[in-house]
Amino acid sequence: MRQVSATHVRRLLPDLPAGGPAYQRLAGGVRALILDGRLPLGTRLPAERELARALGISRTTTSAAYTLLRREGYLTSRRGAGSFASFPSEASTAGLPWLGEVDEGVIDLTVAAPTALAETFVDAAQAAVEQLPRHLGGDGYRVLGLPELREAVAERYRRRGLPTTVEQVMITSGAQGAIALAARVFVTPGATVLVESPTYPNALDSFLAASARLVPVPVADGWDDELVESSFRQAVPRLAYFTPDFNNPTGRLTLSDERAVLVRAARRADTLVLADESYLGLGIADGLPDVEPLAAHDSERVISIGGLSKSAWGGLRIGWVRASPSLIQRFGGARPSMDIANPLLEQLVALRLLEDLDAILAERRRRLASRLAALVEALADELPEWTFTHPDGGLCLWISLDRSSTSLVGPAARAGVRIVPGPRFGVDGTLERFLRLPFVLPPATLREAVSRLAAAAGEVPRFADAAGEVSYVV
Repeated sequence: MRQVSATHVRRLLPDLPAGGPAYQRLAGGVRALILDGRLPLGTRLPAERELARALGISRTTTSAAYTLLRREGYLTSRRGAGSFASFPSEASTAGLPWLGEVDEGVIDLTVAAPTALAETFVDAAQAAVEQLPRHLGGDGYRVLGLPELREAVAERYRRRGLPTTVEQVMITSGAQGAIALAARVFVTPGATVLVESPTYPNALDSFLAASARLVPVPVADGWDDELVESSFRQAVPRLAYFTPDFNNPTGRLTLSDERAVLVRAARRADTLVLADESYLGLGIADGLPDVEPLAAHDSERVISIGGLSKSAWGGLRIGWVRASPSLIQRFGGARPSMDIANPLLEQLVALRLLEDLDAILAERRRRLASRLAALVEALADELPEWTFTHPDGGLCLWISLDRSSTSLVGPAARAGVRIVPGPRFGVDGTLERFLRLPFVLPPATLREAVSRLAAAAGEVPRFADAAGEVSYVV
């Protein structure tokens, strides 16, 4: 059993000025050590009396601090065994809405996907049903996808200046299906995968399920070309996963010169690059530049994936891969053991929606702009201490908090809001001071959600409170 002494905890904690509730400040310091990984999960902490003696404070203070940490979920105590570093149980299910229905009256901010444009979608579905009879004479299995749909996707790439044939396109079960296939085909146990931090959680899960070793590259504050190049050079990854068109969750657009650096570094390391374009077409900031596909820098090395979940509807599980013909064949060979093929009727719906995709995206951008404005205004009114950079596009705000986002999950749920804490978007338990808030719900709902979050935030100590409280006697 791993355990730490009171003197070791004393060395880990900084010398902090006195003032304010001492027990809250001590709890904040220990919480930070757990979140930073300096007190690994499962580590036995010193007894309250021992820690009090080492810090030169009263046992009442350490007892109250331990009680607060147990209530938050950062300590688990067993009679006769001691207290152990742990993580709040809410974090294990945060962001997993598919595990159950959302209770009536609860505002769900765990899903960054819009509702369907009902009239457009119903028209497409009706047109698909009319086309269905001519396909019923076959077995319906199209491992690579309906040829007409593959050609329609190829045409979208050609319109973006990237020559593409139908042999370079495969239809998948959403963009996530393409990510899972890539993990199956290219990632072997122990292989290194380079990923953005923060990034899409389900992609991380796919790579971890393939027993990959994940190496993060920070992107939230902008690209560091030197860091990107050194990460490729030192990690020599088999695969790199990036979302160049509006990173989930930051909404940041990767610019042309940054794309060139990324692909050049990947070429030197002989790394395949998986470019997730799920949010393509959802730019909402003014004056955004026209940016070429990442694959334009190396059509053989870059594997582009996309889908209709963010533009049309998440309930339509249609995505695609655009890659070299040889890689498409490898994808096709791996697919039957997973889901064989997409439902043909859904592919016919998608074919019709692609015809109207430009209009669909224009309407999406219009709605998203008004909802983002409502969310920004509500945050300024209710939680002005929470800061963020306005996204270039996408569906989310990536917010910097003044307190632990994981600790906020429980109080938010009690206030009627479901949220996903920042660490879910990272590799190593960091990003604790961040929170992703999608702006896909109606403006009035977003304003109510922020009001509830403001009430919940009052139950969570600020980081500032945890960084300046106990005067230790050495």
